[in-house]
Amino acid sequence: MSLVLASTSPFRAAILKNAGIEFRAEAAQIDERIVEKPLVDADATPEDIATVLADAKALDVSERNPGSLVLGGDQTLSLDGELFHKPADMEEARRNLLKFSGKTHQLWSALSLARDGETIWRHVSVANMQMRDLTPNFIGRYLSRVGDAALNSVGCYQYEGVGIQLFEKTEGDYFTIIGLPMLPMLAELRRLDEIDG
Repeated sequence: MSLVLASTSPFRAAILKNAGIEFRAEAAQIDERIVEKPLVDADATPEDIATVLADAKALDVSERNPGSLVLGGDQTLSLDGELFHKPADMEEARRNLLKFSGKTHQLWSALSLARDGETIWRHVSVANMQMRDLTPNFIGRYLSRVGDAALNSVGCYQYEGVGIQLFEKTEGDYFTIIGLPMLPMLAELRRLDEIDG
């Protein structure tokens, strides 16, 4: 199999490697905010935005890798109709965590497979993430503990690490939460005879 991950995310790479999937990584060369802007202006759903961004990443890398199967992924976070992005700095991370505190936000994880500049499969799933009530002092200590890692995630947390301590309850597949819904993707790779079935 010639699978290309359209991302240099160490988290996604580790998930694929741990699952025994052979791949190489190549970052997509798109400006996500430019791709997203007309969708936001048209009041597209977080699900649609994640799907379009996953497609855009897979297609961008696919065009440079003829014949290869390219996997693109994206994750969006919404709370009460507001769309969130990775925080630009620790102050934005602090403000976002204060907004998330005591509430349930949605994480939408989209995947897209492309070959020769054409999308051949897509999937999106959602997880409901209920944060516990967080005091401003706890948020400060948490951000101090995790450091810049808080800026690498749309929700300011790595659920597979210390970020788990922020939550009271979650509903959804673990791999959806960490940004790579594996079971539907593996099923599609088997269907395509790309991995042993």
